[in-house]
Amino acid sequence: MGRWGTSAFMVVGLIAGSLLPAVPAAAVHGAVPGDFNGDGYRDAVLPAPGANVAGKEAAGAVVVLYGSASGLSATRRRTITQNTSGIPGTSEAYDRFGGATATADLNRDGYADLVVSTPYEDTADGGNAGLVTVLWGGRGGLTSGTNLPTPSDAPTYYGLDVAAFSTGAGAKTQVVVGGYDGSVLFRGPFSRTGTYGSATFNQDTPAVETVALGDFDGNTTPDRVVVTTRLHGLSGGEVHIDPVFPPSPLKAGNGLIAATGDINGDGHTDLAVGDPDEPEVAGADGASGGRVLVWYGSVTGIAADARPVQITQNTSYVPGGSEKGDAFGGSLAVADLNRDGLADLVVGAPHEALGTKRGAGMVTVIPGRASGALGSGSYAFTQDTSGVPGGSETDDAFGTTVSAGDVNKDGRPELFVSSAQENNFTGAVWVFPGGSSRPTATNSRLFTANTVGLTQQHGTLLGGNGLLWVI
Repeated sequence: MGRWGTSAFMVVGLIAGSLLPAVPAAAVHGAVPGDFNGDGYRDAVLPAPGANVAGKEAAGAVVVLYGSASGLSATRRRTITQNTSGIPGTSEAYDRFGGATATADLNRDGYADLVVSTPYEDTADGGNAGLVTVLWGGRGGLTSGTNLPTPSDAPTYYGLDVAAFSTGAGAKTQVVVGGYDGSVLFRGPFSRTGTYGSATFNQDTPAVETVALGDFDGNTTPDRVVVTTRLHGLSGGEVHIDPVFPPSPLKAGNGLIAATGDINGDGHTDLAVGDPDEPEVAGADGASGGRVLVWYGSVTGIAADARPVQITQNTSYVPGGSEKGDAFGGSLAVADLNRDGLADLVVGAPHEALGTKRGAGMVTVIPGRASGALGSGSYAFTQDTSGVPGGSETDDAFGTTVSAGDVNKDGRPELFVSSAQENNFTGAVWVFPGGSSRPTATNSRLFTANTVGLTQQHGTLLGGNGLLWVI
């Protein structure tokens, strides 16, 4: 349905005659696969924040597809809601459980755990205060949960985005949560009874759009990334690393979504930021059609005045071309898809036009490089790529979210791509198998809301809604 509005704070949409409630910026990140049941295979996470539960519209659900030697199957799944036994809370209309998700072994017991946000949950702190829950992995999978309460006395949309990362025991395992009143950093040790080491509430930035964690200076302790909602005069919002007062954002770039990984293989995590907005002033900030910025980590981390590398669809060897409104950088992940030890950039352009099909969407992979300019070896997928199930249609928004992980234990990561607007906003997720040198469209799989047992006719948003309520 194209660009839903320029405001990061509120939008109203119409889906099949049903009026969406006025909401703030959507949650952006989806969890990478994790081995939740300890069988040696990572399990895929398909959030469905618009799923109806027990007659409650958009209460939200998370569908887990269990990994195996033969990959994923819709018949090997578990659907989790706030009505599921062992999960805190109760499914209520417009809670949107599954708004954002993240994976890590928080209690370091050998089972991956899943962090799930419910950003529009009404609590004792007020309407749309938000809630974040850890679903604990174990031999039976994700069967119990505890909440991560915010220290804020007036939370607002707590859980718009979440990130989880572990570089070691204790405080080196962390969860960061974003919301409109700031961000909360939880440090380990975590336990499945709900305890954690500490929680620090930070209000040193404007309202938070997205969060990430990465070890930029190589000291084995995660660094926190907070990206704000849009600010006047910028394409996107400010990017802060370990926010302080007075605020000291990165000075040479901005955006709306962040991801981390070692793109040049030097042992330091690098920061990638998607900036899908059109520039407010041409040539002064941003790039028409959208861009991705990369800041390289170092022994001293990333300085506030460091200059990033800019990548657009006009960058040499990157497929396509920059066109106004493409929203290149509207979704983002960093993962080593070709197994060369260098993390690759996975970039969604959910509003990319394909011929006359406006907003059909495209996903581009830009391989990491130890030296030289990024862009060489890039490739792209659309629904029109040979071997991909389905076909591109106007306003599908293919590339709403992207993630990657090996679910069949062959050492070749699968690529996951969602399309929130597919099939009347019920959503869909494609799984591209890992190939000899990169994910391939051959034998790619399509999971729709209906195939995983979510049978409502509109608004399910399987795979998550990413930034589509923003861009």
